[in-house]
Formats: sequence, structure tokens, C-alpha cells
Amino acid sequence: MRTKTTLLAAAAVLALGQALPALADFTGGKVRIGVLNDQSSLYADITGRGSVVAAQMAVEDFGGKVKGAPIEVTFADHQNKPDVGSNVARQWYDTDGVDVIVDVPTSSVALAINEVTREKNKVFLVSGAATSDLTGAKCSPNTVHWTYDTWALANGTGSAIVQTGGDSWFFLTADYAFGHALERDTAAVVTKNGGKVLGAVRHPLNNPDFSSYLLQAQGSKAKIIGLANAGGDTINSIKQAAEFGIVAGGQNLAGLLVFISDVHGLGLQTAQGLILTESFYWDLNDSTRAWSKRFAERMNGRVPTMVQAGVYAAVTHYLKALDALGADGDGKAVVEKMKAMPTDDPLFGKGEIRKDGRKLHPMYLFEVKKPAESKGPWDYYKLKATIPADKAFRPLAEGNCPLAQ
Repeated sequence: MRTKTTLLAAAAVLALGQALPALADFTGGKVRIGVLNDQSSLYADITGRGSVVAAQMAVEDFGGKVKGAPIEVTFADHQNKPDVGSNVARQWYDTDGVDVIVDVPTSSVALAINEVTREKNKVFLVSGAATSDLTGAKCSPNTVHWTYDTWALANGTGSAIVQTGGDSWFFLTADYAFGHALERDTAAVVTKNGGKVLGAVRHPLNNPDFSSYLLQAQGSKAKIIGLANAGGDTINSIKQAAEFGIVAGGQNLAGLLVFISDVHGLGLQTAQGLILTESFYWDLNDSTRAWSKRFAERMNGRVPTMVQAGVYAAVTHYLKALDALGADGDGKAVVEKMKAMPTDDPLFGKGEIRKDGRKLHPMYLFEVKKPAESKGPWDYYKLKATIPADKAFRPLAEGNCPLAQ
């Protein structure tokens, strides 16, 4: 009897020993996801609470646990300031047990978080920020850039417009890392396709008055005024351009980063005819419609932006990697596992993550519908072209990312 009891006890200890490491290999016995974005200013509709909801949905759909370790979602507002974002990241990583930071619109903030995450060997999943430098000279083994970037936007919208006769450009550019990168990448596309850049003017972030900038653009006589800005700045630019009669005067606007929330804010009467590039649209297929319906039920009827969809997809793949790896302590190892595994989710479909951290999937060229063409709420886009994954993003060899060498 004593021998049998001893064997049973040993078996129990062995079983416990096999069960415990799964939890022990997750920092603090749990997985903590930090959504860091703009909760209160010009990018709040693009990211904001919707990105938090998207992350929570990913956790719920995964089952709420990884290898028995519970998954938590926290969030903070970085106020579009790199110093605020960096301070939050350090607090989260050093004190609060956050394993991964997600979203982070505003490229200057994202570039700062990119460096903090590398230093702390955690994981950074970018959905909101656009600068292609995150997979270029500033690439990191701890970062995945998921949803879109300035190169993809330039080669989608910019290329399509030049090829249909818009061969002279003037840029209205947000004066920080994102705007600079978008202007740079689009100007390269314009000149590559035989067009000319006649000038540019830069405006502060969250700018209320575009009159002086629009007058300069009008005076350039460029066929296309490229809006290298986003969110509230894009909305204000387009509204004030209408007041100046710029389009009526023969010039056209190119919204180089336009979200469905922007079109909603502008209304179809103002936004109709805009050409834009996105990686996600709620009405693309049955899977995107089903998920977007669930999202809208939590968001007072608002459909997801591509950034919010990207948060869901990136978090989903991250959790799959943790489940396969069985640990979250080594950020580089987690990202390596994410790169090794094919991506597959209901919003972006099947894809992959390259060595430079660039997530590959198709991009879509859309035109905003006329009011008479819309069949209901949020029915705003008609598909003009699908850009395949191998053409949608900058070639690996052209990004100058050290990880690609």
C-alpha cells in the first residue's frame, strides 16, 4: 500500500510539474496586451476605443487563455506625443507586466515605441502607424507592421492617379514622420511614372485652418493636390478645399490616407469620387461582413476601420504564436515564431510576415460612391482594383532593413 501511495504521489508531482511550466513560462502567469493609441483627438475614430474592442474580440475568440494563462487587455492614450507614448511603454513593460503593445497610430510615436520595445525585448504589433521606415532602416526583430504603410498607399492611390492623367502634384503634408514618409513615397511613385512634383507645404498636426496652405496649393496649378495627412486633418482639408472651390476650379484632391470613418464624417456628397487605398473593407466578403456586424454591435453601429481590423488580426496571430511557443518572455522569439507561421484570419485571409516584419496581404483600390449609388449605412466604397500581396508592399531588397540582409 505504501509503495502504491508513493507511486501515486510521485505521479501527481510529475503531472503538476508538467502543468506548472506552462503558466510559469508566461510573465506573471498571464498574457497582458496593451493597446496604445489616440483615445481623444484627431485619430480617435480611426483607432481609439474601436481598437480596444477589436483586441478584446480577438482574446474572446481565442478562448480567453493561452496554455491555461489568462489574457488581459489594457489601454492608454498616447496623446500623439512620442514622449508620452515612450513613458507609457516603459511603465507597462517595467512595472505592469505588459507583454505586447498593439496599434499605435502617429508614426513619430510608433518609431519611439519601436525602440523601447527592442530595448526591453518585448513585442510591438503596429496597426495604426503608417511610416514604411518601420520595415526599412528602423526595422526591429521585435516589431511586426501589420495593416498598411506609406509605400503601399503611394503605390496604390498615387500610381492609379498618375496613370489616369494626374501627372502634376502639389503636396499638403502633415509635418511629422508619417506625413514626411507619405510625401516621400508618393513623390517617388509620381516621378517614376513620368509625373512631376511642383511643390509642397507642411502643416502642424491637428490643424484647424488650412486656408493659407490651400491657397499655395491652388496657386501651384498642379492637377493633383496630394493630402499627405490623416484623420481630422484630412477631413478639414477636404471640407475647406470645397469652400475654396478648388475642385470646381479644375484641380483634384488625392486623399493618400483616407479611412471609412473619414468618409462617414465628410458624407458622400463631399467625398464622392475620392480614390483611396485600404487593406480592409467591412463589405468585402461574408467573413468581413460577419465580423464587422459583431464589431458594430459593440460600437453603436460604427463599422471597423482597417486599423481596428488589423488590431484583431495581429492579436489573433500573436496568440497563435504564443500557443505554439508556450512562452512569452523572449519578444524576439515570439516574433520569430509569428514569422515562421503562415497567417490566416477571417479579415485579411491567408498571408505571411517577412523577415523585415512586414505583414503581406492584398491592398484594395476603392472609389467612394455617389450618394445615389449607396444602398444603406456605411455602403461607401466600390472596388476598382485588387493589388496582390506580392505587389502591394515594397520589395524586401529595397527597404534597407538590416534583418533582410
